Amino acid sequence: MNSALVALEARVRTDLARIAHPDAAWLTPRPGPDGRPALDVLVIGAGQSGLATAFGLLRSQVTNILVLDKSAAGQEGPWLTYARMHTLRSPKHFTGPDLDIPSLTYQSWHEARFGEDAWQELDLIPRDLWAEYLLWFRRIVDIPVRNGCEVVEIGPAAGGLLAAKVESADGIDIILARKIVLATGQEGMGDWTIPEPLRHLPSSLCAHAADAIDFTTLRGKRVAVIGAGASAFDNAATALEAGAAEVDLLCRRAEIQVIQPYRWLTFRGFLRHFSDLGDDWRWRFMRAVLEMREGFPQATYDRCARHANFRLREGAPIEAARAKDHGVELQTPNGAFLADFVICGTGIDMNFAGRPELRNCAANIATWADRYQPPPDERNSRLGRFPYLADDYALTERVTGATPWIADVHVFAIASTMSFGASGSSINAMTTAVPKLVHGLTRGLFCADIERHWASFRAYDVPQATVARQTRSTGEKR
Repeated sequence: MNSALVALEARVRTDLARIAHPDAAWLTPRPGPDGRPALDVLVIGAGQSGLATAFGLLRSQVTNILVLDKSAAGQEGPWLTYARMHTLRSPKHFTGPDLDIPSLTYQSWHEARFGEDAWQELDLIPRDLWAEYLLWFRRIVDIPVRNGCEVVEIGPAAGGLLAAKVESADGIDIILARKIVLATGQEGMGDWTIPEPLRHLPSSLCAHAADAIDFTTLRGKRVAVIGAGASAFDNAATALEAGAAEVDLLCRRAEIQVIQPYRWLTFRGFLRHFSDLGDDWRWRFMRAVLEMREGFPQATYDRCARHANFRLREGAPIEAARAKDHGVELQTPNGAFLADFVICGTGIDMNFAGRPELRNCAANIATWADRYQPPPDERNSRLGRFPYLADDYALTERVTGATPWIADVHVFAIASTMSFGASGSSINAMTTAVPKLVHGLTRGLFCADIERHWASFRAYDVPQATVARQTRSTGEKR
């Protein structure tokens, strides 16, 4: 480790010590039915959102926490798995997990690793360096993480607790917690979608962009990429760079989306107060943003366009797909296209019932369609399937009283978008979204313990000062 990084880590520890007030434990572990103390908060997902949530809790003196992730250490999130861009798309000066502590920012880490000149020359943050930074961040703020652990079921337990069934190489364990945060990224409450006409195709012919794809097998092949967002372009570029003979990117819109709406909504007012709006305005904004989809930066387009064997096909939604002896025939309004392999960069959809960890409550999770009916010209059934969250990011019930325990399950992932805007999946929203989430978590923990706090207050008898009291002598004149 170089001396600059050693000095930075010392500064981080000093900064955290200086802002630790009040450095006082305020939660008492609650015993479970088996006598083991329950966690105050269990965070599922050790990607950037889960780490930032855990850090926010630690700063609020909530230390009886644990973060679980099904992946190996360093493989959490998309950065070294299905993210296929060269760099992050956010401007390098956007801050995130650091929660506004300068010594914890990516810039501070980058300058300590490579020097200030390297930071000045940097355009966008390489994704592998972002993954390395997150591992450093996790270590330096001492977040308790257990890797290789997959939560396969969540349900109620005695004493108002939640029980998480966890599978790992060591077998099955039950972890009890007062609250659970689902920081599970893009697919946290749903799954990646493949257009209906393609769903019958075997995995040897069709994959989603989030799948593990061996691009070396596409050398010399004809590849069709469905979708026109940034991820679709990333996969098209990766196929081209792997030596694909032809790559067609099929966009259903008549004109490709070049505006990135998320750039507009990154000011503090919107990030902080979007969730304070009424349902009508929240729906109106997020419908416009999500129907517009995510734009792509110039470098992402150029990465594809520099290849003469790349073709962008606009106005080409997939109407039908047919497996042939050597590949797939894709039917569009502009004619048929032949491909040896198809990659779908077509996003996600909400599907609570498809998530095993939600099997005990999926049918009773309230959605936006349950809570709000937009005007006819603003309807969108896909967005109506997003969960309708409480002001602390908690799930709400479709039928009150059927699953009351889900009020202690909080969603900090892409599924929170309709209720909170850019939040659980956005780097630049963390400095406003994480404090709001942590506020909701600590509010719930405090209010649930109010009788204990009252008793503790009434029993408090620590004097602030020693007072010398004068006594009167027996000969004192009156």
